[in-house]
Amino acid sequence: MSGFKKFLFRGNLVDLAVAFVVGAAFASLVKDFATSFITPLIALLGGKPDYTRLAVTINGTKFPYGVFVTSAVAFVITAVIVYFLVVLPTAKLIERMDRGKEATERECPQCLSDISVKARRCRYCTSEVVPLAEMPH
Repeated sequence: MSGFKKFLFRGNLVDLAVAFVVGAAFASLVKDFATSFITPLIALLGGKPDYTRLAVTINGTKFPYGVFVTSAVAFVITAVIVYFLVVLPTAKLIERMDRGKEATERECPQCLSDISVKARRCRYCTSEVVPLAEMPH
């Protein structure tokens, strides 16, 4: 039983659980934003994007492809919202925060792996490299 307790309370599992809960709350937030603002804007331009009633019947079997089309439209709207309101601003913020930082890694000239700027030998391909501090500028 103690092994099970260790498994449950390991940092990785707790972090994953917190990320899952926050991700679910964020998904709900994005969905509600799309429903409240984006979908009505689209409806102003070209009608409400609800295609759930679309279906085709072949030999008496109904294929409700409209459900998939509606989900695909919702996915694209959600992806656009997440990209422009979360990913892009976060990337710009991280870039702005990292401007003044000194580089701690560089590429190995032989295998192009990231290695420390102080390294004398690549840890991946073991080729000798000149530390950046000793390189002529």
